[in-house]
Amino acid sequence: MEQIELKPREVFDFFSQINKVPRPSKHEEKMIDFLCDFANKYKLECKTDEAGNVLISKPATKGHENKATVILQAHMDMVCEKATDTIIDFMKDPIQTYIDGEWLRAKGTTLGADDGIGVAICMALLASETIEHGPIQCLFTRDEETGLTGAFAIQPGFMDGKYLINLDSEDEGEIFVGCAGGAGTTAKFHYTTVPVPEDYFTIRINIDKLKGGHSGDDINKRRANANKLLARFLFSAIHKYDLYLLDIKGGNLHNAIPRDASALIAIPAKDKESIRIDFNMFAAEIEDEFHKTETNVTFNMQSEDTKLDAIERNTALRIVSSLQAVHNGVLEMNQDIDGLVETSSNLASIRMADGVVTIVTSQRSSTLSSRENMCATIRATFSLAGAEVETGEGYPGWKPNPESEILKVAVSTYHKLFGKEPKVKAIHAGLECGLFSEKYPALDMISFGPTLRGVHSPDEALLIPTVDMVWRHILEILQNIPVK
Repeated sequence: MEQIELKPREVFDFFSQINKVPRPSKHEEKMIDFLCDFANKYKLECKTDEAGNVLISKPATKGHENKATVILQAHMDMVCEKATDTIIDFMKDPIQTYIDGEWLRAKGTTLGADDGIGVAICMALLASETIEHGPIQCLFTRDEETGLTGAFAIQPGFMDGKYLINLDSEDEGEIFVGCAGGAGTTAKFHYTTVPVPEDYFTIRINIDKLKGGHSGDDINKRRANANKLLARFLFSAIHKYDLYLLDIKGGNLHNAIPRDASALIAIPAKDKESIRIDFNMFAAEIEDEFHKTETNVTFNMQSEDTKLDAIERNTALRIVSSLQAVHNGVLEMNQDIDGLVETSSNLASIRMADGVVTIVTSQRSSTLSSRENMCATIRATFSLAGAEVETGEGYPGWKPNPESEILKVAVSTYHKLFGKEPKVKAIHAGLECGLFSEKYPALDMISFGPTLRGVHSPDEALLIPTVDMVWRHILEILQNIPVK
C-alpha cells in the first residue's frame, strides 16, 4: 500500500521538530527556549510572562493591515503516557512516530499531537512568507494538561486580539463554542503498618492494558477504570479472607482514565488457591461486562517474595471501601444538547508512600452548581471513610456565544471549502477558553482542530488528511476576518 503524504509539509516538519523537544507538563523549559529561538530566527516579536507562556506576534501582510488581530492558541505541554513494556525517558528522549495507513502514531507512547499539532500549525503560519493575513498573535500556554497553570496566569494586556482560535479540539468538522469547567478532589489516608504473619502467602494482582483515554471526551464510552476494577475485587476479597494490603497503586494523570492498577496482598496460605479461583472468575465477569470496549484487558495474579509490612487492617478496609463506593463516570447528561455529558467524575490515581495513600479524582461539569455537587459527593465518600479531603480551586467553563462573529466566519468558510456545514458543539472536556474569557471578557473565541483518537494514552493517533483540512480552513478564515 502506498504511504500517505504528510501535508501540509511545513506543518508536519514543525511537528517532527517539536517531538524532539521534551515537554512533559510542568517541565516545558526546553519547549519555551525552542519557541523563543524560533521567533528569533524568523525575526518575530516574542515575549514571555512570569508563568512561562509565550506570545509570538506577526504583523499583517501588505493590504491586510486594517483587519482585526487574530490570536491562534495551543498549549505546549503533552501528556506523557507509555505502554507498560515501553522504555522511554520523557525528560530527554524524542517521541518516535510512524505512519499507520491514514494515521500517525507513536511507538508505545502518547503521540504528543495533543496539542503539538496545534503548536506546529501556529509555527508554520508564523514562518510563512507567502500566506496573506491580518495581524496575528500565537499564544503558547504552559501546563494545560495537569493544572491549566499557564491559562490561569494570563494577565490582561498580555495579548490584544479581538478573536481567538483555540487549536486543541479533536474532531475535524466540529467547531466548539463551549466547554465544561473542572476541579480536582484529593483524599489522603494516613496509615500505620503491621507485620504480615509468617504463614501468609503474598500475591501481586495486576489489571492492565485497558483502553483508558481522556476523562472528558471518553468518560461516556463505557470504558473500564482500572482503579475501580481493582477496588471491586479487593472489596470482595477483604470481606471473604483475612487479607492484608501491602501496596496499592493505579492510574497516573488526573485527566486520563486509568489503564492499569495493581495491589500487593497477603492471605493465609490455605486460601491461596481459593482466591486465585475467585480472581479468574472475576476476570471472566469483567471481560463479559466490557466485551466490546475492553478487548485487550489482562488480569494477572502471581506470588511475590517480599518483606514489606502491611497497612493496619481497619485502615485498609476503609481505603478499599471508599474506592468501591466513590462515584466514577457520568453523573448527568446535558438537558439541552443531546449526547453531551453534563457532569462526571474520574477516579484518576492511587499512590502509596511515606505512610499516606493518596487518591486523586477529577470532576467536570458545564454547570458550576452541578460541579460543586459532584465534588461534594466525592468529598463525602472519602470523609466518611476517615480521609483528609480537599477540593482544589478548579477552573471555569466556557459559555457559548450565539452572536459570535468568528463563529459565523468559521462556519461560512468551512462550507465554502468543503461544501458542507460543520457541526457547532460544546464539549465535556476542559479548554483554556474558559479562563481566557475571565481575563478578556470581550474576546470572541472558537475551538477546532484535526481528528485525534486515543489521546492521553499510548493509542493516541492523528488522522493525517484532517491536518490539511484544518490548515486550509484557518487560511480561509484569516482571509475573511472583519476589519477593525
